[in-house]
Amino acid sequence: MEAAQAPRVALLDGFALEVHGAGGVTALDDLPRGAQRLIAHLGLCGRPGRGAIAGQLWPDVPEDHAQGSLRSALWRVQKAVPGLVDVSGGALALAAGVRVDVREFTDWARRVLDPTVAVGTGATPDVALRGELLPGWYDDWVLLERERLRQLRMHALEALADKLAAAGRYGEAVQAAYAAVRTEPLRESAHRAVVRVHLAEGNIAEAVRAYTAFRDLLGSELGVGPTAQMTELIVRSYVPVRRTAVRAATR
Repeated sequence: MEAAQAPRVALLDGFALEVHGAGGVTALDDLPRGAQRLIAHLGLCGRPGRGAIAGQLWPDVPEDHAQGSLRSALWRVQKAVPGLVDVSGGALALAAGVRVDVREFTDWARRVLDPTVAVGTGATPDVALRGELLPGWYDDWVLLERERLRQLRMHALEALADKLAAAGRYGEAVQAAYAAVRTEPLRESAHRAVVRVHLAEGNIAEAVRAYTAFRDLLGSELGVGPTAQMTELIVRSYVPVRRTAVRAATR
């Protein structure tokens, strides 16, 4: 399939399937749930065997019933979008060229996390800031992948903030850091990224304000304080003669 005309599967913020036709892009919103689950599984798991797919998607029924459900779901998918699924050698996969937002996000995150790759000149892609994987789906294979992607997003946004700050793009850096904070408000490493960006820009007052807000949040929610690692970020930003006062303020 040509990339411009290939179907696109969205799994972040909910399932969606878009296909190109003579009338433009069409969103297929009425696929049966079994067909949606098959497409989603293939978008996440690559090229599993038929038995593995049937066992994952229909774990609570006998094997022959699971295989029958898989055949029915595959028939419905191929009827709705011919050629969407490649069937070969007892394994299934989305056809070459089919775009999947999770794969696009994963590729972006790996580039951001690679210390040898410089930050790009473009804006942060939308796929990096979207919500959770398949909200409302509670299959084990979804839950595991959801948590993996959540962790990957957090680490990527924190790394992006540091890279942007090092490149002098402080406005974008602080936005990336706060995107990480919004994703997980009690995650200290995300708040440390905010503090580092403010310090890199020379905004000590903003850094102290961010530290204090996080300290108060931790105290009210968990009854604990920031780690010494975070406190030291603030302490190191002051000249030695003022460190005693700063340490007192961060207690």
